[in-house]
Amino acid sequence: MQVTIHEAKTHLSRLIAAVERGEEVVISRRDKPVVRLVMEKREKPKRSLGFLLKPGQEPPGLEGFFDKEFEERIAQDFYDAVDAGKPYRPGSSPK
Repeated sequence: MQVTIHEAKTHLSRLIAAVERGEEVVISRRDKPVVRLVMEKREKPKRSLGFLLKPGQEPPGLEGFFDKEFEERIAQDFYDAVDAGKPYRPGSSPK
């Protein structure tokens, strides 16, 4: 389908719908083709599911997001509380 610039401005939504249906739309100026509307190709985002990661492997893009030292301190506090038979309270050591 070939339309003029004026028609394209007036009926842009319809032309986009036509392209989405697979039609070819050419916008012309004085019967000379100037622009061709084409469907945008969407790239699928690259995702990695958490259960597919190896133990200890961080998901991509999270490097430096977590403070490993802080995480280890929390884990140690938890295990100390379990060993001492006391309830775990974040931020307090049972010692």
